[in-house]
Amino acid sequence: MNQLKFLEDQNVSSGLIEAVRKFRKTYPVDEEVARRIVEPSIPFYGKDILEMAIAALLEGENLLLTGPKATGKNILAEHLAYSFNRPTYNVSFHVNTNSGDLIGTDTFVNNEVQLRKGSIYQCAQYGGFGILDEINMAKNDAVSVLHATLDYRRSIDVPGYDKIDLHPAARFIGTMNYGYAGTKELNEALVSRFLVIDMPPQNEETLQFIFDQMFPSARQEAVQQFIGLFLDLQLKALNSEISTKALDLRGLLAAMRIVDAGLEPLKAVKMGIVNKTFDVFEKEIVEDVVMTRIPEEWTREQFYQD
Repeated sequence: MNQLKFLEDQNVSSGLIEAVRKFRKTYPVDEEVARRIVEPSIPFYGKDILEMAIAALLEGENLLLTGPKATGKNILAEHLAYSFNRPTYNVSFHVNTNSGDLIGTDTFVNNEVQLRKGSIYQCAQYGGFGILDEINMAKNDAVSVLHATLDYRRSIDVPGYDKIDLHPAARFIGTMNYGYAGTKELNEALVSRFLVIDMPPQNEETLQFIFDQMFPSARQEAVQQFIGLFLDLQLKALNSEISTKALDLRGLLAAMRIVDAGLEPLKAVKMGIVNKTFDVFEKEIVEDVVMTRIPEEWTREQFYQD
């Protein structure tokens, strides 16, 4: 697959695409980490967002992708790493994340103390793209170790070991959701080290693109019902009628796939969407929305043409 084709298909600036090609040629990937270059499984759609992100990364900036659930933050990050042909290092932040998880910890090898390199260290060493998922879940003192990594110094100073400078191709892309339990405001010192993109909610156009790319043999009537279902749930979540647990694009796409395998559509949607909320009253609301979109009698034949 041409790694830049999806940029061309969305009419991203030819100048930016050419600059990405030059970047890829300038910074070849070490064979040792080539397996970390992973093709995204879900397409991303959004010319303006792509152009903003690419321009920032080309100039050596780090990105912070913000927005509610299911706006494509991680999907965008994966596509950017793939387009730039960089190895990906994923760090999932949580309340107990500490600096050792990020940079590395001491370990014994052949009766000697050695540094077991963390994901951030490896990303810096090999010129990868570090995806800092849910960065606002971690305590401020844990992420403060990244300040020198993310600003003009572009270095990592590991206590007891030599300082290393970041590979010139290394970039970091943070993601964060609003208002989740356990999340907190990022301090200004950390935010100042990123350029921020506020991801817009999914709309009919973006969802149509995703479904058309992933399910070219699907019947449009069925696709329209799945798109409508997602938008209905998104509106109810926005109006605080339900939580965002059932607002799961990956779950909806997975349901579409298992319908292709032969499962009844309503059962597939229950697995991918309905059963992800555990509150009885909320589940009833989600089920009612599903029933208005997915008739109980539908089978695979209503979904796929072949």
